[in-house]
Amino acid sequence: MSEEPKNSRVPSARERRVGTQIRRDVMQLILDRRLPPGAPLPTEAELMESLGVSRNSVREALKALQALDIVEIRHGYGTYVGQASLTPLIDGLTFRTLAQVSDDHAALGEILQVREVLEEGLIRRVAGGLADAELAQLESIVGRMEEAARSGESFPDLDREFHETLYETLGNALVPQLLAAFWSVFHRVAGVRGWDRDPAPKVTAQRHRDILTALRARDVAGAQAAMTDHFRGIEARAGQATLGVK
Repeated sequence: MSEEPKNSRVPSARERRVGTQIRRDVMQLILDRRLPPGAPLPTEAELMESLGVSRNSVREALKALQALDIVEIRHGYGTYVGQASLTPLIDGLTFRTLAQVSDDHAALGEILQVREVLEEGLIRRVAGGLADAELAQLESIVGRMEEAARSGESFPDLDREFHETLYETLGNALVPQLLAAFWSVFHRVAGVRGWDRDPAPKVTAQRHRDILTALRARDVAGAQAAMTDHFRGIEARAGQATLGVK
């Protein structure tokens, strides 16, 4: 009978609580000192002394924080404040969706529903106040969508550009990050499942044209309704892809 690997021991409840507290202490240190992304953290020895814990406990806590992109461990150089990006969220949501092997379409629909609710609220904030220059940018993107659609080509990059451009005027740095997160999850899952080609590019282009038409008319309710129709279309086409319908 083979021996268990030395590192296979499951941490006790007390060890998990201690680890959680150390992670919180390190995060609080970053906040208290107002350390920006890229700033160096105290050394392991300094953290051991200030937190009153072992070197191994510090290392385990830093590894866990690195997985969350809160710290960055540069071997041979030290530990630095991370970017606190949404990458861990993207990875977690992608895994969660792919793990729903019994119903791919329903799992992907949950991601789309969250993004739909987010964008229906966001478009109400921008629909009445886009400047001519911003509308011209959106017109250019939709025009390129329509050109691609006439050739039967999908245009995921243009689709993403349209939505990012639409909300730039909000000046909210979190909005594009959240949209990009849900976008990345959707397309990662679609790529893995082989649904990465839009079966109806002309319909997708028309949905964006409808949104833009409402925006030009300063029609807030119409823009929101057009956005809802757009997401209903995505859900329908995702369902077609799941069933193998072309």
